[in-house]
Amino acid sequence: MTKTVVVLGGAYAGVGVAHKLLKTTKPQVPDLKVILVSKNSHFYWNMASVRAIVPGQLKEEQYSLPIAQGFAKYPADSFEFIVGGAEAVDVAAKTVKVSTKDGERLLNYDHLVCATGTRAVDATMPWKGGDTYEETVANVSRIQDQVKAAKHIVVAGAGTTGAETAAELAFEYGKNKEVVLLSGDAEILGGDSLASNVAGELKKLGVSIRKSARVQGTQALPDGKTEVLLQGGDKVVTDLYLPTMGMAANSEYLPAELLTDRKFVDIDEFYRAKAAKDVWAAGDIVWKPRGSFVLTDKQAAGVAKNIDLALKGKPPVVVKTIPVDAMMVATGRSRGSGRIGPVKVFSIMVYMIKGKTLGTQNLPSYVDGSVF
Repeated sequence: MTKTVVVLGGAYAGVGVAHKLLKTTKPQVPDLKVILVSKNSHFYWNMASVRAIVPGQLKEEQYSLPIAQGFAKYPADSFEFIVGGAEAVDVAAKTVKVSTKDGERLLNYDHLVCATGTRAVDATMPWKGGDTYEETVANVSRIQDQVKAAKHIVVAGAGTTGAETAAELAFEYGKNKEVVLLSGDAEILGGDSLASNVAGELKKLGVSIRKSARVQGTQALPDGKTEVLLQGGDKVVTDLYLPTMGMAANSEYLPAELLTDRKFVDIDEFYRAKAAKDVWAAGDIVWKPRGSFVLTDKQAAGVAKNIDLALKGKPPVVVKTIPVDAMMVATGRSRGSGRIGPVKVFSIMVYMIKGKTLGTQNLPSYVDGSVF
């Protein structure tokens, strides 16, 4: 009898789990079928979004590739790719309702993997993939045009995405454009121990940093500029406003009892949903302890391993990610700041590991599964 694993989400975690099951588990479990469901027909390497918005820096194929071509090597009875979005999960019936351009489909599963990640609160920003490939590419292209025309740019939110965005813009344009980074907190990066190092790198690039400058609202002005209202009453008028703060879990399709109060999937140490049988989750949709490329990679591997064990009638194992917290922030195309635990990493190492390419060289191998 066919054993069906439905994987929801076509990015780092979802694609990783699907490939691992097909490459590792399928040869030992011949009746396995994997169904991958993704709103976006393309794998979007959103880690590079901060550079993609700078005109002329990245070609589309460097940050976005079609998912289907990466799975074409698997037999049709082993794998199916559906471009669509999950609408509802019935954990008792073990079904997923999926909406596609051709109508609704009801998928039965033996195991379900939730890897739908998070989305930017402002859907016009490209920090996360849009609902469709066309929407994602249009967002990047539109902002490239706006960046090219702008003389003054405000980047709101001084987490990793905000800091890297400001750095990429300042690195490219220097004194030709004024780049302002707004931090709602007293320090950038939420006060992480890297804050002063990254702030120093940004200032070298000419970025103006305003701390304790939390955005209260914005207003489009008649001349096309944007007025940014800060808590306390200050206002900043800019040619281009790029908000990077605010992420929401893509979990609306799941029953409330499977979620935390912040709408992330509530999981145990095996990355199995606490409130449902045979439901697993990995990536930003669990936010454990936070969103991270490295954490997502480890979580996806752990989930694939535990489904493999379950299909063989064996108990799951604890999913291990990384033993210490690490953070790396690219500050333009030549430097960066990072730490592994409390230990600072040399700038050249951050550049080589992250800043040089933002990982785009790995996109083809993620799509075709050769990296796994």
